[in-house]
Amino acid sequence: MDQSTEKMLMEVVNPHAAGIDIGSRSHWVSVGPKEKDIREFGVFNEDLKALSNWLSENKITTVAMESTGTYWQALYAVLLADGFEVILCNGKFTKNIKGRKTDIQDCAWIQKLHSIGLLSGSFLPDEATEQLRTYCRHRANLLDMGASTQKKMQKYLRLLNLRLDVVVNDICGLTGLSIIRAICKGEANPEKLASQYFEGFDEDRRF
Repeated sequence: MDQSTEKMLMEVVNPHAAGIDIGSRSHWVSVGPKEKDIREFGVFNEDLKALSNWLSENKITTVAMESTGTYWQALYAVLLADGFEVILCNGKFTKNIKGRKTDIQDCAWIQKLHSIGLLSGSFLPDEATEQLRTYCRHRANLLDMGASTQKKMQKYLRLLNLRLDVVVNDICGLTGLSIIRAICKGEANPEKLASQYFEGFDEDRRF
C-alpha cells in the first residue's frame, strides 16, 4: 500500500465511553460516532437524571466532559452518584487537538478523543480540601470587597469635601469610624468631631 494513502488507526481503549459538551442551558451528549448517538438534554434535575439513564441504557461506563465554568458540577455529582467514571477535562486539551469540530459535534469529538484514551482528567480535591479552598476563596473575596468599599468611602467623603483621609490614617479604623458615625447622626461641629478623633486615638493607643 502506498505510504501516502496509508491511514493510521487508533486503538479504542474505552469502548463504553461517552462525551458531553457542557452548556449553560443544555448539555449535548454523544455515545458514539453516528448522528443517532447524539442527544441534547436540559439542565434541570429531571433532565440530568434522564441523561444518566440514557447513558446506562447505552451501556456507558466512563464519561468525559469539559470543565465549563460551574455548569458541570450538578451533572458531575449526578453521574458519580449513579456509578459512572467521570473524566473532567480542561477545554484546552480538546481544542488543541486538531480535528473537524463544530458546536453540535463538540460532544462527538470529546467522545472520540476519550474512546481512544487521549483525554486526561483535571485535579479534583477531596471534600475536606474543597471546603478549605471554598473558605479561603470566600475570605479573599471579603478582603477584596472590604478594600473596594473603603476606596468608595474615601471617594464619597472627598466629594462631600470631608477630608477625613487627611486627618486619620485609616478611615475604617476605630477613630475614622467613630467620626463617620457622628457625621451620619448629623454632627457637623468640627470641635465635637475632633473630640471623636482624640477619644479614638486614646482607644487606639490602649490596644
